[in-house]
This record gives sequence, structure tokens and C-alpha cells, in this order.
Amino acid sequence: MIEIRIHGRGGQGAVTAAEILAIAAKEDGKYSQAFPFFGVERRGAPVTAFARIDDEFIKIRSQIYEPDHVIVLDSSLLAVVDVTEGLPEDGLIVINAREEELDKIMEKFEDSDVYTVDATQIALDELGVPIVNTAMVGAYLKASDILTLDAVKKAIHARFSGEIAEKNVRAVERAYREVKAVG
Repeated sequence: MIEIRIHGRGGQGAVTAAEILAIAAKEDGKYSQAFPFFGVERRGAPVTAFARIDDEFIKIRSQIYEPDHVIVLDSSLLAVVDVTEGLPEDGLIVINAREEELDKIMEKFEDSDVYTVDATQIALDELGVPIVNTAMVGAYLKASDILTLDAVKKAIHARFSGEIAEKNVRAVERAYREVKAVG
């Protein structure tokens, strides 16, 4: 089983990202769960969402305390949240970060398997708003290789419709192409 913790801020789409991963897993013939954890429920406040993906039925129903993978939708959270809490040394981290932040990220996570993408710029270019969830799903998809791009596209079409779905598919594809390993 792969357990994923998603860190974001209210309004960035962390919960939707978890849902898209769960729907995509179903499309790929896997079992999945997606669920949020809310503290202060307001735009801009830190939020956490979770997803589990497995080839077998998932019986566990608890919050994820030891994730295999972490997705960070907003690099400013690195200063206020321990995104690596419970993550094993070989855990995967995918961070939304600009090019000028990479040196700082490399210092902080020098022993981890870290990938970055400028999901904010992708979201602004493709969606016209800084909602980074689908771009980060695309980056995570490439970094983790646990789901197919086709399944994620189907999941996006299941969650959104029309032009919004197409814009989000473009954001996924672009982030999939642009994500980079750090270090």
C-alpha cells in the first residue's frame, strides 16, 4: 500500500488532489481512499489531505501518520509545518517551488528523494488562477510512477467538465513534463 499525505493551504485544492488520485487509482484497477483533515477551515490556513492506493482492498480507516509519499502544494509551508513527519528516509517528496527556491530545498532535504515543479506558474498559465492541485498531481504522477497518465486524465474528466476539465488536463500534462528531481 502507498500512503500519501498532501500539505496545502485552504483554497489550493489539496482535498481535490487526493480525490483525483483516488479516482485515478480506481481507473487503473486499484483500491483507494481519499480524505481530508481540517483544523482551522479558512482560505490560506494549512490543510492536510490523505490518499491510500493499493492493489488489494484497504481495510484501514485511520489518518496517515507514516506516509510513503508527501506532496507539498505551497513551499511556504516548509517553514511552518514538518512535512517530513513520519516519512521514511527513502520517502518521496514533491514540492511546488520556483527555480530560485531550489538551493534552499536541496539543503533542507539533502537525503530525501525530492522533486519540484513550479505548479503555481503552470496553474496561472493553464487555468488563469493559482489553484495548483492538478499540476501537482501531474508532477507527483511522474515522480512516483504509481498511476497512469491516462487514468489521471479520466479522473479529471470525472471531477470537472468542459473547458475546466481540458485546462486541468493541460496543467497535469505540463507538470508531468516539467517536474525535476532535486539534487
